[in-house]
Amino acid sequence: MKTKLSVNINKIATLRNARGGNFPDVLEFAKRAQDYGADGITIHPRPDERHIRYADAYALRPVVNTEFNIEGNPIPKFIDLVIAVKPEQVTLVPDDPAQLTSDHGWDTVKHRAYLQEIISEFKQNGIRTSIFVDPDLKMVEGAVATGTDRIELYTESYASEYIKGNTGEVRKFADAAGLAHQLGLGINAGHDLNLQNIAFFKQNLPHLAEVSIGHALVVESLIYGMENVIGMYKQRLSNNNEG
Repeated sequence: MKTKLSVNINKIATLRNARGGNFPDVLEFAKRAQDYGADGITIHPRPDERHIRYADAYALRPVVNTEFNIEGNPIPKFIDLVIAVKPEQVTLVPDDPAQLTSDHGWDTVKHRAYLQEIISEFKQNGIRTSIFVDPDLKMVEGAVATGTDRIELYTESYASEYIKGNTGEVRKFADAAGLAHQLGLGINAGHDLNLQNIAFFKQNLPHLAEVSIGHALVVESLIYGMENVIGMYKQRLSNNNEG
């Protein structure tokens, strides 16, 4: 199965906001990422707009000609944004406004009714839904009842263990993905995936539909250049990759 690469451009917006003005231009970087082979563009607007701004989502819509994925906590302002912009995919993340970055998935059992209502609204508007979950079989089972199309596996624990040499951590994700596939859910993944750990992860999750990578990809692009880095990710995500 081909695994798509969606490039998260939040860090580009962080650089822009650090100095004011419009340099670097997030629209230009989105265009370039697609020209270099990215299968999609991801943004994660937060209420304080500390990186991607809500206005960026509207400006990016005509620029993204691959797949547009908008991530975020489904507060009313976010829901209104997504319905207005109509990305191909919305990824629901249970992040608190004070969090530096996402650090846990949904409790799909506890929040089932809440997620059902929101997901139903997005699907009525023709938007594919994905929900952020930990590699917990109970949470994967709970995701089915929400009506979501996909789950996005939160991969921080895999990445942190991989760098220590503990490759066995991937088994949790393989089991979760296997169950999700069996239950008819699509499988996405993201958080701390990078050029060093992505190939092994892909090899162990044959039904992986999409990965969303931002921080690592931007940092690696400072070293190798974005065009090269996107090509390197695409090679590592290909079915023929051996490591």
